[in-house]
Amino acid sequence: MATGTEPPATDPDHLGGVRSGTRAAISAPHLRTDRWWLAPAATAAGLLAFIVYSTWRAFANTDYYAAPYVSPFYSPCLAENCEPMRGGPNWELFGGWWGISPAIIILIFPLGFRLTCYYYRKAYYRSFWASPPACAVAEPHAKYTGETRFPLILQNVHRYFFYAALLVACVLTWDTVLAFRDEDYAWGHMGLGTLVFLANIALIWAYTLSCHSCRHIVGGKLKHFSKHPVRYRMWQWVSRLNARHMQLAWASLLSVALADFYVYLVASGVFDDPRFF
Repeated sequence: MATGTEPPATDPDHLGGVRSGTRAAISAPHLRTDRWWLAPAATAAGLLAFIVYSTWRAFANTDYYAAPYVSPFYSPCLAENCEPMRGGPNWELFGGWWGISPAIIILIFPLGFRLTCYYYRKAYYRSFWASPPACAVAEPHAKYTGETRFPLILQNVHRYFFYAALLVACVLTWDTVLAFRDEDYAWGHMGLGTLVFLANIALIWAYTLSCHSCRHIVGGKLKHFSKHPVRYRMWQWVSRLNARHMQLAWASLLSVALADFYVYLVASGVFDDPRFF
């Protein structure tokens, strides 16, 4: 029985996607009256700003170390052309043949972790690919294949990037410990940079551990929580963090950029690191 909602099969405006013959024949692109475009636009602006800044800093290959602080973009430093950092993350795995910035080597791991993160997928799917641009707003694509084809099928490696992100977070934790030295590498000192590093590593760990993969690894395969009380408690803790995964994603993205920028200002001689003791 016809309902009057089925669009004609020959209508060129209803050839696929949300305009297919199985959907309601609504001529308007959407029925929302609010500023639905504001959220994806703001997300796109924020992500673009970080991309521009991080690209500049990654390829700059300068002003990333001011004892005892090392930029999180360059840690660990895996090339022979790294600045010598006493007690720092100098691991010369790449020899003299590596001529560009050593940051390019390490940034692939935190970048891959964030690119495949469930929240960031939602963020850039909506903001850059309009898939969909917002709730109840039709996407412009006539066909949807999900994450079953290249390149989106690579999103399935998120768990492996999570393991790599854990290692990077451990290295950044050591960098934070080293921040309790002065410029002569003497222990027992704290500067403004130390507080910047402490805030950054706290947010990095909170974002990393709030990951959906972490939640699944901790308790995703358990059938009886009562038989695994420790893992159940851990799963509850990670679940509480997971509820704020979006906020932690943005806060940690901002903190890692600020930590790098602070090191840049000190290393380039804009000001000296204020010391508390």
